[in-house]
Amino acid sequence: MTPPEAPGPDDAKLVRDPLWNTIRLDPTAVRIVDTAAFQRLRYIRQLGLAHLVYPGATHTRFDHALGVYHLTGMALRQLQERSRAPEEAWQGAELIPYAALLHDIGHYAFSHALEELEPEQVPADHEEVSRRFFASPALASALEPLGPEAPEAIFDVIRGESRLPLRGLVSGSLDLDKMEYLRRDARFCGVPYGEVDVDRLLQGLVLLQDPASGAWEVGVHEKAVAALESLLFAKYQMFRNVYWHHGVRAATALYKRIVDEAVRDGLLAAEELVGPTDEQLLYEIDRRAGDSDSEVARRLSARWLPALRNRRLPKRALELTAADLGGREIQGWAVGDSPEKRALEDELAAGLDLEPGEVVIDFPAKQAMFQLDVLVGTRSGAVERLDERGLPGLVDLPRVARELYRTARVLRVFTLERRTLDPSGLLERLTTPP
Repeated sequence: MTPPEAPGPDDAKLVRDPLWNTIRLDPTAVRIVDTAAFQRLRYIRQLGLAHLVYPGATHTRFDHALGVYHLTGMALRQLQERSRAPEEAWQGAELIPYAALLHDIGHYAFSHALEELEPEQVPADHEEVSRRFFASPALASALEPLGPEAPEAIFDVIRGESRLPLRGLVSGSLDLDKMEYLRRDARFCGVPYGEVDVDRLLQGLVLLQDPASGAWEVGVHEKAVAALESLLFAKYQMFRNVYWHHGVRAATALYKRIVDEAVRDGLLAAEELVGPTDEQLLYEIDRRAGDSDSEVARRLSARWLPALRNRRLPKRALELTAADLGGREIQGWAVGDSPEKRALEDELAAGLDLEPGEVVIDFPAKQAMFQLDVLVGTRSGAVERLDERGLPGLVDLPRVARELYRTARVLRVFTLERRTLDPSGLLERLTTPP
């Protein structure tokens, strides 16, 4: 099956976008966008609480999803014009733009933050939660013209479990999601770090046959590897300066603590985290806390929610960079949320004359930040796989990626009120020697 044709002027809706100028929505995309499940994304901020640091960062998952759909259509048309791949390489091509459009349909309020909580505190990650929105009658009706198997096939692409040859445009090292959010986030944060050579990357996309399995997938020509490097470095700069900025992490830490405590105290069931928009969730927690006489509810109403709303963010009591850590490894239980970490946090809170929950140890992790697993077509006509081993003689991105990831991460201890901590004793408890 060949990729879909570009929609004509009579059957398309046009959306003006500050990043890509004009986005054309075909009739199926229009039906999807008009559902309540998709309109909800207008009220989920793309960067969570980053607007408390970068005031322009109020753009939404709705804007971003339209942008990814747009780039996916461009990529498919360029591949169709240039590729000599056989019919089998185009299997399911007609579904890929809608997978791109729907890839964020399951996001929680304030985007990724809640996925950092302990697994039992949230129903699932946002890709898995997408299934619940796919079950809505309106979205099912919008997808019906694509065929009875289309919703499950699209869902598999979103989860990264599809075997469709073009799945890599939505999920993988070259997915257009990354290209779109880096450019959009940089634009609305007002920073120069997210510049990705999108045009060159799109021009460099090719359909290649895996020499090991014989399966077709989206890869990149050797001539566009420099543009792939631009994607890597843009991501590093954005994580270091925006996504993991100390103020953004402080706001995120406070928000996670608010939701975590509300669930633990029974003010909210974990399942109720699926569906609310940013402001709906905060309003509902505030309302229920006001109706409760528990100690947790008092802290939520009197201290934590007002602190978040009025931007009285937690302060850095301690901050240690990769250089400060000197090769010491952070214990696994201290990276994510865990009972062991919470016990230490509350012990520190008591010693600093703070209430339980008002100390947060933060060491952000994103193992797939620099994920590399992509086929490269060389000038000689050979096809090789660029993975964690790199490609000798061509590029050693994986080694660079590992070092960038290490230096982007900063260990911080936040306190709701200004305090200071001596790092020596804490390091002994949080880390293992090099």
